[in-house]
Amino acid sequence: MSTRKPNLESSIYLGSDGWWHGRVTMGVKPDGGPDRRHRRAKTEAAVTKKVRELEKLRDEGRATKAGRKPTVEQWMDTYLTTIASLKLKPRSLDDYWSKTRNDIVPGVGKHRLDKLAPEHLEVMYAAMLEKGRAPSHVVKVHRILSRALKIAHRRRLITENVATLVDPPSVDETEANPFSREESKAFLAAAAAKRPSFMRWAIGVGMGFRQGEALGLRWQYVDLEQGLFHPAWQLQRLTWRHGCKNAHACGARLHRFEPCPAECSTHKGYKRGCPQPCTKTCRRHASTCPERKGGGLAFTRPKTKKSQQPVPIPPPFVPYLLAHRAKQDEQRQAAGELWEECGAVFTRPDGRPLDPRADWAEFKELLDEAGISDRRQHDGSRHTAGTILNELGIDMPTIMEILRHTQISQTRRYVKGRSELSREAMRRMGEAFMPGPDPVSETRTETDSTRAARARRRRKIR
Repeated sequence: MSTRKPNLESSIYLGSDGWWHGRVTMGVKPDGGPDRRHRRAKTEAAVTKKVRELEKLRDEGRATKAGRKPTVEQWMDTYLTTIASLKLKPRSLDDYWSKTRNDIVPGVGKHRLDKLAPEHLEVMYAAMLEKGRAPSHVVKVHRILSRALKIAHRRRLITENVATLVDPPSVDETEANPFSREESKAFLAAAAAKRPSFMRWAIGVGMGFRQGEALGLRWQYVDLEQGLFHPAWQLQRLTWRHGCKNAHACGARLHRFEPCPAECSTHKGYKRGCPQPCTKTCRRHASTCPERKGGGLAFTRPKTKKSQQPVPIPPPFVPYLLAHRAKQDEQRQAAGELWEECGAVFTRPDGRPLDPRADWAEFKELLDEAGISDRRQHDGSRHTAGTILNELGIDMPTIMEILRHTQISQTRRYVKGRSELSREAMRRMGEAFMPGPDPVSETRTETDSTRAARARRRRKIR
């Protein structure tokens, strides 16, 4: 049996082992030798079908490259190290690594890339849900794996991205719980009474700045004359990276290759339970590297260009910002040589930027002081700003510009929740459909002995 191309020949024969064998010439290897693939089956018809399928992939240019395919674990390491790292933001890359180590590698890491099947992913997702992982977490894992397999398919390491054949679990959208106007005033009153960082919370609640944007705001990007904030940077805590040549050897004393015992006391308080054991080629533990780099608190660019667009400062905010800058100058003089200048609008007493963890803890304390029920910090900033702007009658495109969203559908999700406009609209709807209560006279009340009542009884009798 041969193909249309004269130099690409295939053959089928019955072997001495009782199996039917097929060999297909796919082309030429990088070293110049012929690239021949082998297929076998119990019957001639079965092996012929396999050979035909392989020839079709070859002729359509969809055949995988020659050589042994890597495992999922090996490919994820290659993908995150040399491919995704060139495109993803540092925090996103950290998240990819975390979910790869803790979920993908333990679930399907040992499977060869070209042998990975949809059933393997479905079993992994079901096991994750059974362990208590949130459906949103499973969906993120699915997206990370799907992107990695997409690159593998594009490079002809696999014939198909099996992640596209699997439906991840459905995720219910998290219901926003923004502050009401009264709660917003109570929250800011609590901040103004005891906190030197009052303006940090005024910007978060009143302008909808994200935590990283508020903490990363620097004076050189604050134009008080024009009344504009330029959120060109954000403050984030990044994971340390090794600066040494041999990351595996650098973290040798911290490697832990065996899983924790059933009754582990070391990680008893961990929210996610015991961490996964190290892999044989583990390159983690960079925080102890003598030449570590790229970690800790750092100013980074926002994810999208839309997020960097200038935002008008409410005129009542300007005097408070001037007072805040004057107070910061006093702190700088008091600290003297201990002051570490970073240019941030909101700093610690020694000039360093505020720690996001301490900022989150302060938010929770202010909720208690203001008598507000517990909620996410995002609800108390961006969702609150979007909802109150909507209640003030601001149109959606304008709210979209203030919150710097790329799509108006995203803005609509931010103005859900309690809305004075909705309540007012339904009040007017009720008045339009339902008759109001009959007015009651103060001087006369109709009874059965009234003249009208006697007339109605006469009509009924007739």
